[in-house]
Amino acid sequence: MNTILLSFLCALVAVLATLALAGYIFYRITQRYFDNQQKLQMLQMRLDEHRETTRVVTPIRLQAYERLTLYLERISPDSIVLRCYRPGMDTKTLQNSITKAIRDEWEHNLSQQVYVSSEAWKLVRKAKDEMTAVINSAAITIPHDADPARLATAIFTSVASGGGPTAEALEFLKKEMREL
Repeated sequence: MNTILLSFLCALVAVLATLALAGYIFYRITQRYFDNQQKLQMLQMRLDEHRETTRVVTPIRLQAYERLTLYLERISPDSIVLRCYRPGMDTKTLQNSITKAIRDEWEHNLSQQVYVSSEAWKLVRKAKDEMTAVINSAAITIPHDADPARLATAIFTSVASGGGPTAEALEFLKKEMREL
């Protein structure tokens, strides 16, 4: 009888061990399944959030590129000289008017740097600085009592060969905007 009881206990232990092992395996599989489901839900939420952010931010980014393109067009030599010149101005007043217009436009568009790449912003800043330098160096080359048309001519002459300080930044913005 002892052997039967011992055999029964061994069989019972084997069955219980098998059940415990099967239960552990089942627990691990279901735990992994639910962990993966939770990760999948989190990933889907992030993806939905990204889509919503993209849906909202992309038009704002495009608008920033448009505004910076407009800024560069407005500070280009042919545009800014014609816009700032007023009959009866002297050379110094025209120079000051042009540099003030560049600065005012710049300050008006400062927030756009948040929406464009660092490289794009660097080129826009460089264009602004170079345009201001062109105007100031052109003003130095002519007498103070010269006709403002001479200042305009000096500005146009200094940028005639390369398309002006704004050309590189404009091309970069257009390229980057197309990629967007």
